[in-house]
Amino acid sequence: MERWYPATLLALILHQIDAAFWEEWKMFHAPGGIQGFLLFNLLAVGVVLHGYRQVLLGRPSARRYAVLCGALGVGTAAIHLGFAVAGSNEFHLPLSIAALLACLVAGGGLLLSSRPR
Repeated sequence: MERWYPATLLALILHQIDAAFWEEWKMFHAPGGIQGFLLFNLLAVGVVLHGYRQVLLGRPSARRYAVLCGALGVGTAAIHLGFAVAGSNEFHLPLSIAALLACLVAGGGLLLSSRPR
């Protein structure tokens, strides 16, 4: 978990930076435009950063946060794959695709490493 969590977190943050370029809130018809997007990211990044602290400290809640972060990584990639299949023109630049692949691989690795032993 200690290695996959920061990799997933970094991939998700990179994707969200890219998402601001692509104006992702319009794709999701999210209320509030850029302001709503920023509030969402304030909460989401805050939660996954708090979760990383739980992992580092070996807290009992660490596994739950790792599963959440891993699911966000895999889910992010899956959602954008769905948009691409549906014909969306966003996120088709090479580094946009690389960030989404990183979300998928790191998120999947985190989910696998979070399984009870």
